[in-house]
Amino acid sequence: MAITKIWRFADWVLKLETSNSVPMYEMECVSCDATSETAEEPGGPRDWALKHAGRTHHELFRAVHTCFFRAVPKTVRE
Repeated sequence: MAITKIWRFADWVLKLETSNSVPMYEMECVSCDATSETAEEPGGPRDWALKHAGRTHHELFRAVHTCFFRAVPKTVRE
């Protein structure tokens, strides 16, 4: 018979998840809420913002950089 212990009082930490995910980049126009496509490199969204500014004269953009974190139990050494 196996015995399993559950430690609900353990401290948890967030670790940057790099094994199965990459950061994602996106740009949003603050003036009209238009949004670039999401990309794994910042160049595409940045180019979109510049082209959008040229077409619309909208000048303010919000950069969205998404990365992923995993919650893991804190070890004694941390």
